[in-house]
Amino acid sequence: MSIPAPRSKWVAWTLVAYAAAAGILLLSPIGPGRILEIVAEWVRDDLGIRGFRQGWLEAPANVVLFIPLGFLLTLLVRKAWVGVLLAVALSVSAELVQALLPDRWASVRDVVANALGAVIGAALAWLFVVLRRRRLTRLTAARRGMRADPR
Repeated sequence: MSIPAPRSKWVAWTLVAYAAAAGILLLSPIGPGRILEIVAEWVRDDLGIRGFRQGWLEAPANVVLFIPLGFLLTLLVRKAWVGVLLAVALSVSAELVQALLPDRWASVRDVVANALGAVIGAALAWLFVVLRRRRLTRLTAARRGMRADPR
C-alpha cells in the first residue's frame, strides 16, 4: 500500500528523537528487563497473581515500542511495506547487538513482537494518511463549491 503523504520535517525530527530514546533503551547495558521483573514481582507478590511472569509484560512492551517506528518510517518512506521492512531490519540489528552485550539476551520472540508493533504502526500511518486525504478532499471541494457559486 502506497502512502502519498508529503514528507514533513516533523516526521524526520520525531524519528530522530524516537531513535535516540529507543537506542538507549534497547542497547543500554542495564536492560529494561530488570524494570519489567520488578513490575512482575509487584504483580505476583502485592497483587497476589501467582504465576505472573516477566514475559507477559515484555512481549507487549516490545510491540508498543515499535508502533511509533512503523508509523514514522511509513510516513517517511511513503510505503507501508518498506516502513515495516526497515523496522524489522532495525529490530534484528538491535537483537544482534544485544547478543554481544553482557547481561543482555537476543530473542526471536522480541523480533516477532517488534515486527507486530511495526505493522500496527504502519497501519496507523496508512489510516492517518487516508483520513487526512479525505479531509483535504472535502475542504477542497467545499472551497471550489463556494467559489463557483457567486450568490
